[in-house]
Amino acid sequence: MVASVAVLSDVHGVLPALEAVLAEPDVRSAELIVVTGDHVAGPQPVEVLDRLRALGERAVLVRGNADRELVALARGAVPGGAACDIDLWAAGRLRPADVAFLAALPHPVTRHVDGFGTVVLCHGTPRDDEEVVLVDTRPERWAEVFADLPDDVTTVVCGHTHMPFLRLVDGRLVVNSGSVGMPYGRPGASWALLRDGQVQLRHTAFDVDAAVDRIARASDYPGGRAWADTYVRAAVGDAEALRTFAPRDGRP
Repeated sequence: MVASVAVLSDVHGVLPALEAVLAEPDVRSAELIVVTGDHVAGPQPVEVLDRLRALGERAVLVRGNADRELVALARGAVPGGAACDIDLWAAGRLRPADVAFLAALPHPVTRHVDGFGTVVLCHGTPRDDEEVVLVDTRPERWAEVFADLPDDVTTVVCGHTHMPFLRLVDGRLVVNSGSVGMPYGRPGASWALLRDGQVQLRHTAFDVDAAVDRIARASDYPGGRAWADTYVRAAVGDAEALRTFAPRDGRP
């Protein structure tokens, strides 16, 4: 059982944002760091993966849908139809050892945390790394999504939708830590801290202008600056993202 867990998600190959969160005192002091998927699909894939792997046994990396899709692309497949340009580019930058590492990532993972009991950490939902659930997902859908979870699971931590939230679902705590590198709604890196039976949704501000410039200089992705201007600056609003995700949550 661990005493404290820092949860990061959806770094999406943005090294400056990852570095800002890892420098947070509560992340540095956390007994465990769990990164719940979509690690490298972005403009600095190898740099981010190297930084995450350097954390060693103190960090647990969970597979996200983008990680699975990049592995397929690197191996010559196109999962689910056409891939976007940055995913094709990022897959081409992965070294053979990177592909093998990402292919072996687990989904989901379970840890026992002081004050929480059994915690399941996943990307989309515990049963599917691509499934969408939102802050206002209806109870009937939550019941379907969690139908196969053991009764002793008190807390589910997820990512995937890039928007942080905390809510109860039929007595079970659900936490979305938001996105470190590709936030929707406001600039800065979102993450979560589980400690002493309490969940804190945290937000780390960093110099966005400097991060965009650094990505434009350091990445040889042709659209690096434009990508960073859109996603690191959080040009996609949370209301827009919720409307986009709604059909995948079973709504019109």
